[in-house]
Amino acid sequence: MTTPVEFGVDTFGDVTVDADGNRKSYAQVLRDVVDEAVLADEVGIDYFGVGEHHRDDFAISAPDVVLAAIAGRTRRIRLGTAVTVLSSDDPVRVFERFATLDAVSNGRAEITLGRGSFTESFPLFGYDLADYEVLFSEKIDLMAHLLTEQPVTWEGTVRPPLADANVFPKTESGRIKTWVGVGGSPESVVRAASYGMPLTLAIIGGDPARFAPYVDLYHRALEQVGLDRLPVAVHSPGFIADSDQEAADLVWPHSKAMHDRIGRERGWPPMSRAQFDGEIANGSQYIGAPETVARKIARTVRTLGVQRFDLKYSNGTIPHEHAMRNLELYGTKVIPLVRELLAAQGEAQLAQHAGQVAVLDVAAAVEAGVRHRGAAAEGVAQALGEVVRRHGMKCALM
Repeated sequence: MTTPVEFGVDTFGDVTVDADGNRKSYAQVLRDVVDEAVLADEVGIDYFGVGEHHRDDFAISAPDVVLAAIAGRTRRIRLGTAVTVLSSDDPVRVFERFATLDAVSNGRAEITLGRGSFTESFPLFGYDLADYEVLFSEKIDLMAHLLTEQPVTWEGTVRPPLADANVFPKTESGRIKTWVGVGGSPESVVRAASYGMPLTLAIIGGDPARFAPYVDLYHRALEQVGLDRLPVAVHSPGFIADSDQEAADLVWPHSKAMHDRIGRERGWPPMSRAQFDGEIANGSQYIGAPETVARKIARTVRTLGVQRFDLKYSNGTIPHEHAMRNLELYGTKVIPLVRELLAAQGEAQLAQHAGQVAVLDVAAAVEAGVRHRGAAAEGVAQALGEVVRRHGMKCALM
């Protein structure tokens, strides 16, 4: 039986503006994020993820604290990160904090481990960027040991060794669900598989189909280490409004401002409206009316064969009120539509398969000697006609 696809949302706690265009305080942005998570829970969204950043355009630097506040006001939505920057954190403390979150949320905590797309945390916490690779590779290895919730003996170069160390609190389930977030590194895909961790693909630009080889690589790597298939998720930006034009026009100035600000740091050219519209039409911006966004999400889920789709619903400085409407439409309109589209396609595939089997059975009978025109040929025609009627296949007798 096919596992149902899940639908989540992510935010970095982007610092927003009020209705008059004035920048909000970090405190108010954080309170808004909690309110947004409460709404996400109410409208049936499966997962709420918050990113970790240490810069002035994002308010969330302590994801576990924000998630704990959300846990106290929600009842069913799962709560996790997007991502936890493990390289500049201590895996022991990460485990302790999220095991605590898991307890106070009644088992709803998840972690997504990653390197992060920004590097401000490295100098802030006293790490050398020259150690970028070794920090992540050693710390994810330690994290994998800690997740077993058994005594840990471990030694590396980036922190003091552990000898038969027990870490507390233990979880009621025996394990915190922990993903690895990947932005395009095949090595990271293989690493996730080698540790038996589910994979999250951050697809923020270009045709999502480009990432199909990464999904295939992940499945093959799991086979190589003798593990069953594990979930794959996609994280991509988007925004839903009542019409395609309204959605694009609302997001455009905020998206451009964010893109160009980060671009000045990284050497990107300014974004044009044509580029923005092209990304909506053919890339990884899920922007539009509910029907438009639902069709695009369904296409990505089908193409990549993923088990969860996470919409990065915050879009730079776009006001909280628009973010709330975005979440409302995603939960009440888009998700049900995607489920319908996926179910309809699944039924069509089953029907097509049944029809192909029926046609093959008829062909086998013909091959066995029923070749004369008369009653036998009429029977073949009737059989094929019945297949057409039942399964909507287009076929012709030659």
